[in-house]
Amino acid sequence: MTIEQVINKFRQTHPLTDTQIIEKTYLFVKEAHHNQIRLNGEPRLEHLLQTAYTLAELKLDTASLVAGLLHDILEYTPIKLTQIEKQFGNEIAFLVEGITYIDKIRYHKRDKAAKDQVENIRKILLAMAKDIRVILIKLADRLHNMKTLDALPKEKQKRIALETLEIYAPLAYRLGIGELKGQLEDLAFPYVYPKEYQEIVDQVKDRYSQNKRYIEKITPSVKKTLTKKGIRVIEIHSRTKHYYSLYKKLLRYDMDWHRIYDLVALRIIVPDIENCYAALGIIHKNWRPLIGRIKDYIAIPKHNGYQSIHTTVFCQEGKITEFQIRTPQMHQKAEHGIAAHWHYTEKRGLKDYIRQAIFREKSEKKSHQLIEELTWVKQLQEWQKEQFSSPDEFINSLKIDFLKDRIFVFTPNGDVIDLPEGATPIDFAYEIHSDVGDQCTGAKIDGKMTTLSEQLKNGQVIEIITQKNKKPSRDWLKFVKTSQAKSRIKNYYKKN
Repeated sequence: MTIEQVINKFRQTHPLTDTQIIEKTYLFVKEAHHNQIRLNGEPRLEHLLQTAYTLAELKLDTASLVAGLLHDILEYTPIKLTQIEKQFGNEIAFLVEGITYIDKIRYHKRDKAAKDQVENIRKILLAMAKDIRVILIKLADRLHNMKTLDALPKEKQKRIALETLEIYAPLAYRLGIGELKGQLEDLAFPYVYPKEYQEIVDQVKDRYSQNKRYIEKITPSVKKTLTKKGIRVIEIHSRTKHYYSLYKKLLRYDMDWHRIYDLVALRIIVPDIENCYAALGIIHKNWRPLIGRIKDYIAIPKHNGYQSIHTTVFCQEGKITEFQIRTPQMHQKAEHGIAAHWHYTEKRGLKDYIRQAIFREKSEKKSHQLIEELTWVKQLQEWQKEQFSSPDEFINSLKIDFLKDRIFVFTPNGDVIDLPEGATPIDFAYEIHSDVGDQCTGAKIDGKMTTLSEQLKNGQVIEIITQKNKKPSRDWLKFVKTSQAKSRIKNYYKKN
C-alpha cells in the first residue's frame, strides 16, 4: 500500500479537500516508525496505510485518516500526546488518545471478574460516545490486524479473534457497516470455531459456484423484464453470503441447507423508493413469491438503519431465489452505515451534523430515521457522564437500546453469550458448559423464574439453576435450537 493509493481513494469522496495534512502525517509516521517490523514481517507503516485506506473506503474525513495513520504512535514510539497535540491540533490528539485507550482493553469470554468484564465493554462504548470516529478508526485497525492474525501465537489468535467476534463485529453491525461486520466475522471465524469453519467451507464450495452461475445466468433476463416495464435499473449484481453469517443461519435452521435460499442473492439498485416497490410488483407478477419470505425493511428499517426489500421467489427453472431491492442511498448505508454520511468538517458538532443531514434528506420519514440513529449516539454521550454503581446497572442501561438488534444475552457475571434466535435457557446452559446443561433444573430471566422452553430475548440476564446428579430430559430435544445442545443431549443418552 502507498500513500498515493490512500489519497486517491480519499479523493473519490472528498475531491475538493486539501490532502496536504495527510501527506505531512505520512512523512511524520514514516520517520517515527522507521525500521519497525510487525510479527508478520511487514513494516508497521504498511499497517498504518492499510488502516487509513479502509477509513477512506468508509468515506471518513481528513481528521480520521490522519488519526488512523497516527494510531500506533503513542504505543510504539517515545512520542507523547502533548507533541501530537502541538503538531496536529486538539481534534487529532483527542482521536489518537481515544484509540490508544481502547487498545489497552483486553476481552475474555468467561472472565470471572464481572466488574472488569463490564467495565471493559463500557470503556469501548464510552470512547465511542465521545466521538464516533474513535471506534470507526479502531474497526479499520482491527480489520487489518485480523488479516495478519496468523503471525501471532495461538493463544493470542484465539483471544483477539474472540474479541473481534463478540465485541467489534457487533459494533460494526450496530453502526450499520454491514460489509465490515461480515469481513471481521469471517476473519475471526476460523480461529474461534475452526472445526465449524472448515465444515462450512467444505460444504459451501460447490453450492456457492452453482448458485453464482445460476444468478449470473438469470441476471440479463431479470434486468430486461424490469426495464420493459419502465424500471431504470442502476445496477444489478449478485451478493454472496458471508461464511459466519451463513453458519449462524444454519444453526437457526438445525443445519438444514435446504432452508438456505440466500446463499447467493440478486441485488437490484433502482433510483428511488417508488421504483423499489414497482420492481417488487413486477418480480412477483413474473415469479411466484414464497409465502412469509417478503421482508420490507424500507417501511420498517432494522434498528441499525438498514433498508431494503427482500423477497424470495420461484424464479427461472423453478429455482428458489432471493432478491434484494434498494436505492443507491440505501446501498451506501448498508455497506458503510453511519460512516457513509458522517462527513466531519473542522469544528462541526452533532447538532450541525443533524441539521445538515436533515437538509439533505428529501422525505420527512428519512429525516426521522436519521435522527433516531443519532439519538442512539447521543445516548452513548449521556452514558459518558454517568457513574454506574454496579455491573447490573450498566448491563440494564446497555440492553435497553444498544443491543436491540443482536441476540446476545448475559450471565449474572456480565459475560456476553451469543445465541441464535429462538434459543432457550437449555441452549444457554449448554453454551456455558455441558455439565451445566446436563444438570439444569430451572432458569431465571432477569431474576424471575421461567420455563426451560421459553425463548430468550436480546439483552436478558439468564441464571441457570442446577442440581448435582441431575440428568438431561429427552423432552428438551423438542424445543432446543442449537446443534450443540441437541448433540449433548443425544450423546448423553447414547452413553447412558
